[in-house]
Amino acid sequence: MVKIKMTKKELLMKLRNLFLVIVGTTILGFGVGVFILPFDLVTGGVPGIAILLKKIIPIEAISVELYTTIVTWVLFFLGLIFLGKDFALKTLTSTIVYPIAINLSSLLVSPDVLKGFFYLQGSAYQQIAIVLASVFGGAFVGAGCAITFLGGGSTGGVDIISLIISKYIPRIKSSVSMFIIDGLLVVLGMFILNDFVLTLLGIVSAFICAIVVDFLFVGESKAFVCEIITDKYEEINLAIREKIDRTTTLIDVVGGYSKEKKKMVMVSFTMNQYSQLTSLISNIDKDAFMTIHRAHEINGKGFSKNKEAK
Repeated sequence: MVKIKMTKKELLMKLRNLFLVIVGTTILGFGVGVFILPFDLVTGGVPGIAILLKKIIPIEAISVELYTTIVTWVLFFLGLIFLGKDFALKTLTSTIVYPIAINLSSLLVSPDVLKGFFYLQGSAYQQIAIVLASVFGGAFVGAGCAITFLGGGSTGGVDIISLIISKYIPRIKSSVSMFIIDGLLVVLGMFILNDFVLTLLGIVSAFICAIVVDFLFVGESKAFVCEIITDKYEEINLAIREKIDRTTTLIDVVGGYSKEKKKMVMVSFTMNQYSQLTSLISNIDKDAFMTIHRAHEINGKGFSKNKEAK
């Protein structure tokens, strides 16, 4: 078996991506541990599940932070079983860092640490503290997710459930199932916590998170273009059309070094399909060569309409 030596540039890129994933996940954990969990803000995702589990199964020995850790690892192993090791490896770093970041951040939320600097519950401005927690919690979570995505990583979480559903029920898009799951968590939170104000603040926090992710990860662009060079182009082409519902273009290419003739699959897709597309390609051909870049503007079916059209 021939070992492929990694170039210095490739090594630096991998280290850069790893650094971004660790920093992004740490920021995400800080936002959850300091702002979301202390105020029981159900914004969906793993923290939402943990908060609801703590209310439904109030075991004194199991804190909401521990519930978060348990749910995170359960979802990781579900991803490993149903989505394969390539997807699991992509979420492994975040799965390790995320619970640690949350637990360390939760230690800051104490009147005895840093003179109670992060102890918002005991603030003299209690009426506005929970509102600030909702706003800044959403901002930190969004920033953490965006930085993690920029590093090519995945935060896992309920994304894993939605991708599993999409895998076994192809007619249900992962973006749709993820929206349904988060929506159900918010609705359950309203009835279990029996606090409509908390529900509204949770929705506000989730909305701010989405805005921050959109701004940092996408910028002005709302779409991406992926170019895939692979020997399994027929299988990848079919999977993209059926599972992601995007049309593709097949292009004949020739390797500059090998001079081998190959096929390149080109596809335009949206931000919420980013993780699903990269995971799908990796599952079919882990040696596929992918180039992903932002598209300034895409006009046509499924994207923005031509500005000059009336």
